[in-house]
Amino acid sequence: MSAKKFFRSLLFHFLLFLRIAYDWVVDFIISFIYDDSKVKKIPPVKESFLLDSAVTLAAKIRKKEISSEEVVSAFIERIKEVNNVLNAVVDNRFEEAIQEAKDVDAFLRSTSLSVDQLEKEKPFLGVPFSNKESTAGKGLSFSFGLNSRRGVKATEDADIVAKCKNAGAILLCATNVPELNLWTETRNNIYGMTVNPYNTSRIVGGSSGGEASIVSACGSPIGLGTDIGGSCRMPAFYCGIFSHKPTTGLISTKGMTFRKGEPDRTMVCAGPMVKHAEDLAPLTKILFHTETEEVAAAAKRLQLDKTVDVKDIKFYYVEEPLDPRISPVSSEVKAAIKKAIDYVSEATGRPAVKIQLSGFRHCFTLWRYWMTKEGERFASLLGNNERVVDVRTEFAKTLIGKSEFTFPPIMKLIDDTYMPKVPAQWAEEATEKLKAELSEILGDDGVLIFPSAPHTAGLHYTPFFRPYNFGYWAIFNVLEVPVTQVPMGLTAKGLPVGFQVAATKFNDHLTISVAKALEQQFGGYVPPFSS
Repeated sequence: MSAKKFFRSLLFHFLLFLRIAYDWVVDFIISFIYDDSKVKKIPPVKESFLLDSAVTLAAKIRKKEISSEEVVSAFIERIKEVNNVLNAVVDNRFEEAIQEAKDVDAFLRSTSLSVDQLEKEKPFLGVPFSNKESTAGKGLSFSFGLNSRRGVKATEDADIVAKCKNAGAILLCATNVPELNLWTETRNNIYGMTVNPYNTSRIVGGSSGGEASIVSACGSPIGLGTDIGGSCRMPAFYCGIFSHKPTTGLISTKGMTFRKGEPDRTMVCAGPMVKHAEDLAPLTKILFHTETEEVAAAAKRLQLDKTVDVKDIKFYYVEEPLDPRISPVSSEVKAAIKKAIDYVSEATGRPAVKIQLSGFRHCFTLWRYWMTKEGERFASLLGNNERVVDVRTEFAKTLIGKSEFTFPPIMKLIDDTYMPKVPAQWAEEATEKLKAELSEILGDDGVLIFPSAPHTAGLHYTPFFRPYNFGYWAIFNVLEVPVTQVPMGLTAKGLPVGFQVAATKFNDHLTISVAKALEQQFGGYVPPFSS
């Protein structure tokens, strides 16, 4: 080894040691505030069907083995039972949902349609679902966690909510989000903080944190999340469920915060958050905005009805992306990845291939650059598009406890205003290079197993000291590829662990097929309560 390489390696390991020590100190100090021994427990379910997949519930309702009213009522009671602990649901339409369930049952008693026809036309008839508060659900709170929008109700459904309703699903409630969706912990000054059902001292992630919490706690069989930097996958990882970020550009953004659904380049996607992998493909499929010719043509390229045998898939993996801004990957996450690659290597008869691409060292930086191309000014959004929020004024208010915002939006304003901009030419070239490298390696028959995060759900408020750790999710928004979050059981501390599975564009069926296979082999979702 040359002297230059030796000293570079020495410096890297020294910095790695410092980061590990820093993370330990952060956890140690905050553990005095959030003590794992004082967590609140959620009770077990009273009805076993609350653990069923949405696909299973829909089939039982179609066959009249159970009524929609029974299902909807049971989920409503479950929400009431656990939400005082979790603070996941912030608004509801329970009475309307029960009436809609009764209407479904009346329709099923009178219809001449066969079970197969019903499945084709209304695949989730009578099945309840939940939706994050920042995505419009008619009649429900639509504040995005902003004090200036306190009391605002949605006057129409977001396109993805309408898609679910058109598939026969029944909207139950709106769930908590961080302000404007841009933080890795779900908390705002209107509704407060959402906690993790496995350990209430721990974060649920963001921005679809309320969704992940209530789905994991069996308060909803279907969660609708949105994802611009891991907002579906991060909470799913922390709360032990599945989620899927589809190939970018196939789902309408209309009704997601201020978005109008107008054609433009965006990293935003929407996707399902569920307890069972079999729900991912059918739910993703109903969300596609096939009313536009371009999306309809693109959607035809996807093969979501196809399950691919793992023997026919090539596996690659990244163990440590080495982004210097991000905490090193923990032994627990590495163990989950190793367990999976050992299994797929044996199942396919060929070893999974470890890769290391230089672009992965810039996960956060590349995402930060592409966020500037979203066409929205954060300071205006924060002011409800009625005023531009001044960073100096709000920071001063924060120091004396008078700001209407929590601290993460202030951090974002500081970043936008004072931090050096990412060089455009470098960022665009680095993005294209990483896209090309990944496409060449994976092709149309390969998947990449990638760490979801450096470690499992941290204590509340620790994200302030690790603001870049979401980069391992965000990089796949930059790349615009499909990626599925896969739970792999619980750690020794009882916290969910897992990883992401990515593929090239329009190969969503590969990542979902892998999720199904790993669920069958390792069990997938583990309830956050004892039976």
